[in-house]
Amino acid sequence: MALLQIEGLGKSYNNESKVLNDISFNVKEGEFVSIIGPSGAGKSTLLRCINRMVSISEGEVIFNNARVNTLKKRTLRQLRTNIGMVFQHYNLVPRLTVIENVLHGRFGYKTTLQGVLSRFTEEEKERAFYLLQKLGIEEHAYKRCDQLSGGQQQRVGIARALIQDPKLVLCDEPIASLDPNSSKIIMDHLKQITTELGITCLVNLHQVEVAQQYSDRIIGLNQGEVVFNGTNYQLTEDKINRIYGSQMRELITV
Repeated sequence: MALLQIEGLGKSYNNESKVLNDISFNVKEGEFVSIIGPSGAGKSTLLRCINRMVSISEGEVIFNNARVNTLKKRTLRQLRTNIGMVFQHYNLVPRLTVIENVLHGRFGYKTTLQGVLSRFTEEEKERAFYLLQKLGIEEHAYKRCDQLSGGQQQRVGIARALIQDPKLVLCDEPIASLDPNSSKIIMDHLKQITTELGITCLVNLHQVEVAQQYSDRIIGLNQGEVVFNGTNYQLTEDKINRIYGSQMRELITV
């Protein structure tokens, strides 16, 4: 069963150019799907259309049987509790502790006053520590986030997404700023999210070989259009060339 359906999605920031054009694909529950493509292909915009961080110009996004582009503010806020987001540059509050940043993932379930006062239940705090333990950073729980390495901060970002109890996690270039060892740790954790927790992951990546190693399915974007949708075994050199063009060999070896 499809958890996410994208139908004829288009996004324009002005009347002259389209960032996304006629994007259509489905994502099943528990599936790990990577989106690859050159810079400027529209990968980040696509993720932000899914949780309506940016508005949709045309087409539809259907998540968990709800038409995302038609939802009013309160209903959209409720829907977003089911969609976690992991950012390239972590999007944490540097001066706050690791545990405080993780608990911020529960804000979607709080009233404005509860959020301002940081009122969290014991169950929520226990869940936060459990996630930090699963991600191997529980010993850093009371450190400020700006004292952590990039890879550690990204794991905090993953924990913050997971504490929402999401059905879907969107990851926008989660390893682009990390060294190879930290990148492997992050990708291993993201894969475990689908295999152990059954949470669907949709991940933007630059690295073709990483997408091939971890994905159930790969979607290739070029100039805002889907030019490939298949398994890693179907992603031949010709198809990679269609996605990346002259940049192919450079990107494969990076």
